[in-house]
Amino acid sequence: MSGATPTNSKNAGPVTVPVAALSALGVVFGDLGTSPLYTLQTVVEAVNGHFTPEGALGILSLIVWTLIITISVKYCLFVMRADNHGEGGILALMSLLGANRFAGGAKALAVMGLLGAALIYGDGVITPAISVLSALEGVNVVTHALTPYVMPVAVLILFGFFAVQRFGTAKIGGVFLCITGGEALYADMGHFGAGPIRLSWYLVVLPALLLSYAGQTALLIQKGHIEGNPFFELAPAWSVYPLVVLATVATIIASQAVVTGSFSMTRQAMQLGWLPGFDIRQTSDSVYGQIYVPAVNWLMMTATIGITIGFKSSDRLAGAYGTAVSTTMLLTTALLFTAMRKVWKWPTIAAGAVAGVFLIVDLGFFSANLLKIADGGWLPLTFGALVFGAMLTWHWGIGRVRRAAAVEPGSAEKLIRDLNARRIPRVPGTAVFLTRTTNIIPPLMIDHVKHMGALHEKVISLTVEFAETPRCAPEYRGEIEHIATGLWRASLRFGFVQIPDLPAALKAVPHLDRSIDIDNAVYFASRDMVVSKPDIEPLMRWRLAIFAFFFRNAVKVFDRFSLPAQNVVEIAREIEI
Repeated sequence: MSGATPTNSKNAGPVTVPVAALSALGVVFGDLGTSPLYTLQTVVEAVNGHFTPEGALGILSLIVWTLIITISVKYCLFVMRADNHGEGGILALMSLLGANRFAGGAKALAVMGLLGAALIYGDGVITPAISVLSALEGVNVVTHALTPYVMPVAVLILFGFFAVQRFGTAKIGGVFLCITGGEALYADMGHFGAGPIRLSWYLVVLPALLLSYAGQTALLIQKGHIEGNPFFELAPAWSVYPLVVLATVATIIASQAVVTGSFSMTRQAMQLGWLPGFDIRQTSDSVYGQIYVPAVNWLMMTATIGITIGFKSSDRLAGAYGTAVSTTMLLTTALLFTAMRKVWKWPTIAAGAVAGVFLIVDLGFFSANLLKIADGGWLPLTFGALVFGAMLTWHWGIGRVRRAAAVEPGSAEKLIRDLNARRIPRVPGTAVFLTRTTNIIPPLMIDHVKHMGALHEKVISLTVEFAETPRCAPEYRGEIEHIATGLWRASLRFGFVQIPDLPAALKAVPHLDRSIDIDNAVYFASRDMVVSKPDIEPLMRWRLAIFAFFFRNAVKVFDRFSLPAQNVVEIAREIEI
């Protein structure tokens, strides 16, 4: 996008690398850090609790090399290098490759990026459920009398966890399960930065994980047969209850990784045009990346609690866990290979050699997790498929709305001639007409003049654009040009992680005419009603109905763009698509 010069400034305040690394321990590495709670327990269930020394050491070897190859090398050294001006996540990677336009050869890359993002939502509703259940099930090591209460208590904890999200994060296949936090790690990179995440992983998280898994393996070798969770079996009997409490607190923090990742993903998808507008609230005045998306939060809460009630235990839920993440990791590797060639300009042989190593590991886990589809793996895949379908439907519908709302040829030129000839009466004040199109004169302005017969003395036709970079520097954000008597055309650009403040951005536009009163301007926006054309294909009617529902319930313009509600006029129009 011409003129959309990016910036890495996040308005994050003086947060040092060690402090950010400490924060990342809980939020970013929560999922990875709590994986010892259920990884080997799942393996125990798979082999009916019987282990040989060779088998136990073999499992430990698989875990160690998986952590090294997938997290230490693939994600920390390569995937996190493929950031989009500091922002992570598979959608940021897709935008870095220029695949957001969903056209031509980039369509396949866009499908991979969107599908990977959609599957992260599927993982996001399962991670809190299995983590909290695994922690609470530690009481079974001491007594089975409390077993009936594990699921109800987990539901209460999960409800409380999602309920406090509005206050912000500043206030609160067997082997494969050890790396399920990898994608959340990448998605949360924009919150903390690559440096703090790598520092936390190499110095604290990786050594701690290796020690935990090694200790559990030693227990398996010593006993040869085990029925409970090896993580809690390691602890003395007197410490199990305190450890359950500690583990439960840790899993709550761990769940924050996927929730904040989902919030970030939603904002990116919304700004890039793949999801309808959602109400997004900034929860920190010092850390820009800390946001809260109420609709996503409550939908995830409903799904997570439903899953917890339906599956009741972590061992039953393990069959559903990992399928979505293994698919996303495979798609990330494919996009990473493209980034190596197109962005880093690596030779095809070198890119293929590095990506091929990751691909072998990813395909192994992907194939293994396919065997779990019947045991619950269908759940995150179905959830992800629904989100993926919603993304494609929204993008399809918005494209049709824009084409249907296009200005008739000659009408814009006529309006400009009438303004210059002073044939249109003018009333005092400033008006800003928001438009989705790039036309000089928006359709809404033409309709307004047609029906009202007058126009404000000062009028701005405003287009808001979202770049394929996370942030746009303020000095390159706005442009304005004089079109006709009392009429200006302006454009404002924001990055796909920024929350627009239109009045402030307009006032900062270079060369803004001093006679334009932005503080008291009236903002005109369309509140279109979408209806189907009589000759629309029957198979498209269902898709249109879904899009129309999204369109009606999208966040209002004054909420999305920080406009004063009392100065906003929304005009309803009927558009056939």
